[in-house]
Amino acid sequence: MQGFILWLAQGFGIGRIRVMPGTFGSLVGILWVMLLLVPRNFWVYVAGTIFGVGISIWICGAGERILKQRDPSSVVMDEITAMPICFMALFAKDWFKNGHLPEPQSLVLTPYWKMVLVVFVLFRIFDIAKPWPVRQSQDLHGGWGVTVDDVLAAFYVAALSLIAAMWPFYKAV
Repeated sequence: MQGFILWLAQGFGIGRIRVMPGTFGSLVGILWVMLLLVPRNFWVYVAGTIFGVGISIWICGAGERILKQRDPSSVVMDEITAMPICFMALFAKDWFKNGHLPEPQSLVLTPYWKMVLVVFVLFRIFDIAKPWPVRQSQDLHGGWGVTVDDVLAAFYVAALSLIAAMWPFYKAV
């Protein structure tokens, strides 16, 4: 059972990649976003995001205990489950304007792929730089410290994305 939990905590094994495991975990997070978009319903998206964060807290805490390390770099479930938060404000804007979310495959097609790339890069920057209070949240106990820093980094990205969406150049993206 511990092997299965560790496999989940390591993002289905992707966290075992020795170079930039958080970046690869964030890429898997894009797939999680796409899965949450399948129903094209904002409230399902929100519920799935909350569920994912809750599971991440538990699984990442278990991963720490199994590996006997604090926030091990191979544990990337936190990056995966935080990624939908990065898109939350943009998708809320779409939902309340159009009554539906984009189709999952549109995230890799024009024009959305540019937005996805920007959001992805911003998330990696905030996750690595850890501005206040992201770094401080790592002092939380167990899976909370592992997951909450990524959630806070994702909120920074969501806020910046919403601001950018209001600018005229966004329409061209």
